[in-house]
Amino acid sequence: MYRHIVVAVDGSAATAEALQHAVQLARQSGSALTGVFVMDGNWADFIGNDWQSAKGARQGFLDYIREEQEQQAAAARSQFEAAAAGLEKCEFALLGGDPTEELLRLANAPSTDLLVVSRGVFQVSGRPSLKVLAKTLAQKAQRPLLLLP
Repeated sequence: MYRHIVVAVDGSAATAEALQHAVQLARQSGSALTGVFVMDGNWADFIGNDWQSAKGARQGFLDYIREEQEQQAAAARSQFEAAAAGLEKCEFALLGGDPTEELLRLANAPSTDLLVVSRGVFQVSGRPSLKVLAKTLAQKAQRPLLLLP
């Protein structure tokens, strides 16, 4: 059935159903399960260089976003570890880059038999462009994808 399931996790309630579904499928099929959080590295490009005139305001905002994402990554790891407790073949991966590009890469990887994603993943502090993440995955994923509310 499945050898490797990947689930996007962000530590929020929005990803709880997708995570539970992925864990259940992994238990039933005996497959490996990888939980993934993507640190969004594109905030600097998103806000541009002329963001605010106050000295250090741009860097202060970027530092704030970085700290918020680090907290979310820790929450995502805890959420995944609690849900996957008892699974023999499971791991948590922290990736960096554009969340859409990283999830598409995982969705299309030959080693991924199923990518499980909540439509609300990475919305907690994500850039506005991430609001169409689920739509983009549905259009461009070439391997099995399970989108949950």
